[in-house]
Amino acid sequence: MQKKILAFVLSIFVVSLFVLPVVVSAQTPVNLDLGINYATYTGLGTKDVRETIARIINVALGLLGIVAVVIVLVGGFEWMTAGGNEEKTGEAKQRIMAGVIGLAIILSAYAIANFVVKSLQTATTT
Repeated sequence: MQKKILAFVLSIFVVSLFVLPVVVSAQTPVNLDLGINYATYTGLGTKDVRETIARIINVALGLLGIVAVVIVLVGGFEWMTAGGNEEKTGEAKQRIMAGVIGLAIILSAYAIANFVVKSLQTATTT
């Protein structure tokens, strides 16, 4: 029984060696210019990669900034609705501080990323 299964699997493998290359090459080859106009032929953008990376970083840090501001607002709401409860007020203060620290980290990351991108642009364009 095992010999029959092994023979069957081996015969499928041998047949696939001859059939798969024909199936894969069924389409006609596309002549792509892989030179300067590669992006236009493939449908990609034609902007500079550094600008694209800078935009991605700006969007990501902007979204993180929004999240940090929402955390500060939630902390403020919790503080206002604590009703004098020391435990809830302490948790709200911690949440506000976490949001402010997050904002500081995000702003410093933005400054560093902006400096690096501008330095790369001036170093590679001049």
